[in-house]
Formats: sequence, C-alpha cells, structure tokens
Amino acid sequence: MKKLEQLLAEKLLKISAIKLQPDMPFRWASGWNSPIYTDNRKTLSYPQLRTFIKTELTRLIMENYPMPDVIAGVATGAIAQGALVADLLGLPYIYVRSAPKDHGLENLIEGHLAPGQKVIVIEDLISTGKSSLKAVEAVRMAGAEVVGMVAMFTYGFPTAAKAFEEADVKLMTLSNYDAMLNTALETGFIRESDLDTLQQWREDPGNWVPDSSSKRDL
Repeated sequence: MKKLEQLLAEKLLKISAIKLQPDMPFRWASGWNSPIYTDNRKTLSYPQLRTFIKTELTRLIMENYPMPDVIAGVATGAIAQGALVADLLGLPYIYVRSAPKDHGLENLIEGHLAPGQKVIVIEDLISTGKSSLKAVEAVRMAGAEVVGMVAMFTYGFPTAAKAFEEADVKLMTLSNYDAMLNTALETGFIRESDLDTLQQWREDPGNWVPDSSSKRDL
C-alpha cells in the first residue's frame, strides 16, 4: 500500500498541479530558474481530490496538535483549503492577506480573531517559508497563539526548515519533494537521468543554472 505522501504526490502529478520539466525549466516570479512548478489550486477543480486533501489535512491536525480555536488560511493559495478544513472541524475561520487591503479598514487578517485564541495555519505550498511565516507573524501580532501549521506540499529547502525552527513553528505536510521524486520516477513522469538535475536544484535553488537555455516565465 502506498504511503500518503506518495499517494498525494501521484494525484498532484496526474492533474499537473505539479509539473516537472528538467529539460525546459520554468522561471519563478522570484527570478529563480526551476525544473518544477506547483499550483495546488488546481486540486479545487477535482471534487474527489478536494475532499481527500481536506480530510487528510484535518486528520493531520487532529492527530498532531491540540484542538485549536480558529483555522487560518494563507492567501491566496490556501484560502479555500483552509475554509474547507475549518468547515469539517466546525471551527471559526480567518484568512491572512500577503499585504493589508489598500482601502476600507486596510485589514491584513480577514475574519474575527480574538487575542489569546489558539490558531492552526493552513498553507498549500511551502517553498522558502517567507510568506507562510509572515502569516504566522500577523496572527501573533493580533495577540493570538499559533499552535502550528499544516500544508499540502513542501519542497524541503534547508533554509525553510531553519526559518520554521527559528520562528518556533511546528510544520507538518501531507507530501514532500523527496516522495514526489520517487513517485514521479515510478510512474514515468521523469526518467532516471532527470533525478540528478532535480536533486541538484533542490540543494541550491537560488543559484541553480539549467543546462537548457529554454525557460518558461511564470
């Protein structure tokens, strides 16, 4: 029987929520060249997969954290997933913007959050961890306590792991880069010869230089 991390990785690959292109890398908005692009928002278009992810994120919370008072989604990728989890748990829901609104009340946090409440943060993807931890900081600045964070997928960058440790945030994910690579190889999404490229990128993504001159801007 496949482990959860492998099962979800296969599902994400099948719907192209994860795209692997070692020979024709993407260019992220940050300027990084990358042989992988992940868009987990695609999962919302597949009802069975959407329910699977909602259920597994909820299970992760119930098995690994004390029950929170509030669920928080990180904008924009985890707004919907966070709401689904909050609904399944029967808990209040908020979401955290990447920046305050430029009009009205200029909210950074949407929804009601009271000081002292315990919060689980939901994220769709962990890359460097900067945007995820910025949401954690916003919740803490509002006087609430972040119990932890759960996410669908992580690239597993060492810099991200260090950032979460320094911020004292317990992170758990449904799947990860290593499990995805193994699954991609087993299911024919990549060749054995692609593994070195994909592993080298993860070691130093900010300085990785692709062999191919063809890149897709994202």
